[in-house]
Amino acid sequence: MKKITQFTLAALLAAPVTIGSLSLPASASAASASPVTPSVSQTAKATVSPTPSVYTESAADYAQFLQAKYGIQLPQQLTKGDFIQAIAAIIEGEQAAEASEETSDSQTKVPAFTDLSSGDSTYDAAVTLHNNGVLSGTEVRADDNLSTYAAVFIAVKAAGFKELAYTYPEEKTTKALTKLGISPGRFQGQAAQELAAAIDTGLIPESLYPALRKGGAASSDFANILLGRVLTSQGKYKHEIGRSGDADIYSKLYAAYRTADLIEAPELREIVDQALRDDLVTGYNLKDSRFDSNFIDELTLTYGHDDIKHAVQLIGLLRSEGIDADVQFQPKTSAFIYLKEWGEPRETPDYKVTQIENGNYIAYAKEYDIQFEFNNTADKTRFNDIILKYAKKNSDDASALIHASWWQPLYYSPTAIQDYPVITNNKISLGNYYAQSFSLKENASAIQQGFRKLAPNADITRYNFWVDQPFFNYLNGESE
Repeated sequence: MKKITQFTLAALLAAPVTIGSLSLPASASAASASPVTPSVSQTAKATVSPTPSVYTESAADYAQFLQAKYGIQLPQQLTKGDFIQAIAAIIEGEQAAEASEETSDSQTKVPAFTDLSSGDSTYDAAVTLHNNGVLSGTEVRADDNLSTYAAVFIAVKAAGFKELAYTYPEEKTTKALTKLGISPGRFQGQAAQELAAAIDTGLIPESLYPALRKGGAASSDFANILLGRVLTSQGKYKHEIGRSGDADIYSKLYAAYRTADLIEAPELREIVDQALRDDLVTGYNLKDSRFDSNFIDELTLTYGHDDIKHAVQLIGLLRSEGIDADVQFQPKTSAFIYLKEWGEPRETPDYKVTQIENGNYIAYAKEYDIQFEFNNTADKTRFNDIILKYAKKNSDDASALIHASWWQPLYYSPTAIQDYPVITNNKISLGNYYAQSFSLKENASAIQQGFRKLAPNADITRYNFWVDQPFFNYLNGESE
């Protein structure tokens, strides 16, 4: 039982230490483990103070996200068609599907554009925007330079604020335009309402006010900020509880942890519990894809633990080392075999057991993952040295470590990182929930085949990712 003193009980016993899969339940990014393009990895976020009280996403931040997630890279000299294509790439997924369900057949007919034909590069995007109520006329003028106001009028509707805009009475519209510093008489009707709503909702940040007052052509930075704000308004930008430098990040961590319960997912749990009974794996964990961070893979690390005080101190440690990062909290439930010879298990709201046929138990323990998106790849690489120095236990009487440090801390990357070995995540998904178990690469095929026998109709996948060396050593049977 020495290992129980080296690792939390839930995390240790979830790891296989016997035959078969050598898998440990933990979490990997739901995104593909394939690296993104090198140009993204070399792009650092805007320089910020190590401990800022407020962080505002910059044009460079949004541009980096747009390239990594959508393959969008705007030219310096923008046309209206360039912007239309970028907006369509953002909304043509779920919003386009919703639009097709809510509109009649007559409303979804292909519009008869007067200046676009089906062979033009902007045509398909213009059709998408027309059917989503973003473009209303038949003249697109795709080859015109993109003006700041044309960009706003497109963005406010793409962001989902059109109906709100048209509720604006004249007095409210005038008040909003006054904030911008332009004459209310400069725009009339729906154009004035759309601009006013864009101001009040924050779609247009104050940093863009000077460009709007000046008018004229929109810069790529102007367009990237608008695109980023459209993503945010649709819930398609990064999903996070805050940044490590935020003044209230600790209270947000505690709030996220307190409101997280053991994940039930009974249909999915029935499948992977049988995998435990069959000794296919000795542990797995359950997560909910609705907590996925949507961070940029090449800047992201995931860190697993079960003690919230450890998470708070970890954030403080990063701040003390001058590292600021986006932070997402992900609830996680670990399941593992609890042997009957260990004594009667004691249940709590965060720890439940179910006895199985052989007298052993399946235990379910509340844990969490924290995903970090760093400002640059250098900070992501430096994380490893910080953990090894301040958050990895190397002896029973170790001191000068943060609270509840583990012998084998667990953190991993969806993309390649120097000195991190490669292992495999074996994953089953049903709806929003997924179960997964880590394994050495050579054991992954057998685990996947076993899962398919248990659940031939489930969504079963596996992919490789990069894990810290101490945890890899543990998977190979080393105790420290």
